[in-house]
Formats: sequence, structure tokens, C-alpha cells
Amino acid sequence: MKTIAINGQRLQNRIENLGEIGRTKDNGVQRLALTNEDREATLLVSEWMKEAGLTVSHDHFGNLIGRKEGNKPGLPPVMIGSHIDSVRNGGKFDGIIGVLAGIEIAHNITESNTVHEHPIEVVAFCEEEGSRFNDGLFGSRGMVGKVSEDDLKMVDDNNISRYEALKTFGFGINPDLKEESIRKNGDIKAYFEIHIEQGPYLEKYNYPVGIVSGIAGPSWLNVKLKGEAGHAGTVPMSLRKDPLPGAAEVIIEVERLCKEDPEAPAVGTIGRILAFPGGSNIIPQSVEFSLDIRDIDLERRNNTIKKIEEKINHVCKDRGLEYEIERSINIDPVKCSENIVKTIKEACKSLGIEAPVMISGAGHDAMLLAEITQIGMVFVRCRGGISHQPKEWAEIDDIVTGTQVLYESVLEHI
Repeated sequence: MKTIAINGQRLQNRIENLGEIGRTKDNGVQRLALTNEDREATLLVSEWMKEAGLTVSHDHFGNLIGRKEGNKPGLPPVMIGSHIDSVRNGGKFDGIIGVLAGIEIAHNITESNTVHEHPIEVVAFCEEEGSRFNDGLFGSRGMVGKVSEDDLKMVDDNNISRYEALKTFGFGINPDLKEESIRKNGDIKAYFEIHIEQGPYLEKYNYPVGIVSGIAGPSWLNVKLKGEAGHAGTVPMSLRKDPLPGAAEVIIEVERLCKEDPEAPAVGTIGRILAFPGGSNIIPQSVEFSLDIRDIDLERRNNTIKKIEEKINHVCKDRGLEYEIERSINIDPVKCSENIVKTIKEACKSLGIEAPVMISGAGHDAMLLAEITQIGMVFVRCRGGISHQPKEWAEIDDIVTGTQVLYESVLEHI
């Protein structure tokens, strides 16, 4: 199939326009899932999908789907996707370029009157980041049948449940009908995703794009240590049941374990911590913190978590504390499909682009779609490897290069 050049100006304009929705005072983006900002962004992206020749709909997990039919009815679609929700005070490239690149590819196929047998679907998955309900990859988990009733009962900071948020978001979304939106093996021919790297490798070695061979599996835990509240001035140190120093011991152990093998890509992060009741002159009654452990090696990741749990148990026994550990996300590492990786390599070669094969430390919707179809990902260089904050930046030339690579790859499968 003959391709035409990606329209970089159109792609850049859309990135900038979408970045204005939920813009923060320091030029970041805060667009949490199923909020007014998300609704405004959804309406705008829907219009761009229509301009690209796509028919627009939502499934009952809140996923925005643009579809262009192929000339052979009944064949499974080739899907391109990512997300348009953001972390709190995040950047304007994370997730966004995956959706907008997909629209641009569909737009080019429409403009060039390219004949294709398989349908094309461009998807903006609902709540990939998990910033509102504290568990991510919701829309893609839903699409492959991995959402439970408990997931729908989760509440945000204002005690609004995810079920309520979906029900009132509009666009015909009805979580009571979620079973109708589940895709199974054979329902999707292939899934492609383009994303900023969110790390420094491509910039350091001067590559505009990279080819992803696998995605590290995230395991999210919520840990609560419970002690005994008391007056900060009257309870002797030797008689305290203070959960905060206990939490500190555990957190230091997380860092030690994840740095134990300097060659391993294991990482551990405590991104949220809360002491209750939170008074400066009160010994905390309880301390709650999040724990995010990721690794490409499932056995090593699970062994790290086991050692952390053993540390929690030891610390609590030593300090007279109680504890609770809850898991909200536990996703195995995945490998990208060899067939799709080969296609992307060939696309890079045909375009004269040198691109390394690399691992993704961040989780993506692709890792869920891997359960029901073959997947492939392209990374785009980002400045300083910075992401999830306002300084996040990727050059439009690199985004266009990555989109062109994805375009060539998609054409091989439609």
C-alpha cells in the first residue's frame, strides 16, 4: 500500500489544543477520568475522529472508539489506542500522542482513499492513569473482561463511586451493560500503541524512536499500619506504638530491595502516604501508603513483594503494630508479539530510521490487550526522560517520525 506523509502541523495543533483542556497554572495538564475536563476533551477528540472519517461511539467502560469499516465485512479490526486522561498536574504528551497519532493515521488513510480489508479502530481508553479512583488501566481492563463489581464501587476524593461517574458521564455509557463491551480472543486482529518513552534512553543515545519488545508488570499495593494515637509531649518514646517510624522502615527496605541488583530493571515507588489523624502534636493512629512495584521478570517481582511483606510483618511484631495489605492491580509482565515487532522493525528500515529494541518500565493499555490479541508499541524520545509533570516534552519531529513508523506498520495488517 502506498503511504502519504503524516501531517505534522495538524498533529501539533491538536496536541496543543488538547493540552489547553485541564491546563494548570504551571502549564501542566490535570484531566482526571470522567470529570468535566475529560468530557470536554472527549467531545473535542470525537470531532477530530469524525474529521478523520471515523464513526464515533463509547463502550460501557467509558472507552471512546472511532471506527472506519473495511471492505470485507466481519473481519476483526486493527486497533490503535492510548488514553487522554492525565495524572494530577501532569504533561500534555503522555497518552495523548497515542490517540492523536491513531486519528492522524486514520485521517491519512481516508484522505488517500486507501483500500483496506480490516476495520480500523482508534481508542481512547478510560482512566489509564488511575489518578481519580487509584487503580489504573481501567478501560483496557474492562475491554478484556478484567473489571469486577468492586472496581465499580471504588470512590474518589469526593466519595463519588466509579459506577456513578460512568453512569452520569453521558455518551450512552451504562456500566450495568458492561458485559456487552468485553472483547475476546479473535475479536481484534492486532493492537498498536505509540507513547513517549517516559525515560532517558532514547535521548541519551540520540534515537528519535524505539521499538518496544516487552512491558514490565506493575503490582500496586496499599499498606496500612495501625498503632495507637497519643499526645506528642506526654507519651515516652519507649511506650509508643507509632506506625510512622514503622512505615519509614518498610519504605527504606523497598528502596534497598529494588536496588539490590543494579542490572535488574526492578523499581519500587511510594507515591502517596497519609498519617491519621494528621495533627502536628499527635502520635499517628495509623499510616497508609501506596506501593508500586514493577519488573519485567515476574518471578523476581513477586519475590520482591514477598520480602516486603515479610518486612512489614517483622516491623509490626517488633513495634506492636497491626497491618493490612490490599492489592489493587497485579498485572504480569508481557512480551510484545514477535510478528508485530518484526513489522515495526521493517517499517523503520524502509524509512531509513535507526531504532533500538527496548523494554518499557511503564505500564500501558497494550499489556491488557495482549491477553486477547497480538500487540506492538513504538516509543518516542522525550526531553530528559521526564514525564508525569508539566516539564514533560517531546519534539513534534520525533512524534511525526514515530507516527509514520506506526502508519507503515498498521498498513501491513489492514
